[in-house]
Order: sequence, then C-alpha cells, then structure tokens
Amino acid sequence: MGTRTIIALLLILVGILAFAYQGITYTTRERVVDIGPIKADVEKQHTIPIEPIVGGVALAGGLTLLLLNRRSST
Repeated sequence: MGTRTIIALLLILVGILAFAYQGITYTTRERVVDIGPIKADVEKQHTIPIEPIVGGVALAGGLTLLLLNRRSST
C-alpha cells in the first residue's frame, strides 16, 4: 500500500467523520468564586463547528486521489 493510498483513505475517513459529528465539543473548568475556604467552579462546554463542506471536500479529495492512484498503477 503506497503513501497516496494511505493519504486517500485518511481523507475519506476524515470526510465521513466530519459528516457524522458536525463539530468537536470540549469542556473547560473555570473558577468563579475563591473566597478563603469557599470555592466554586463552573464547567463550560465549547464547540468548534465543522462545516459539512469540509467533510465533502475531504471525501471528494480522498476519492479522487484513490481513483487517480488506481489508474496510474494499472
């Protein structure tokens, strides 16, 4: 399996995952009160959106690279 094939398969996988999840969510913890022995924390969720066009471009690029690789090897 060549380098182009591996890159093509990774692009296809990234494209499928981008369509499936639509974004990455992570949680941060922030201290809002710190008065002597009294402490209060708040958990906030943040989302990094992934546009569907990114998934489409990655999927199309991976398929194109895979097809071009197959044609050049035969």
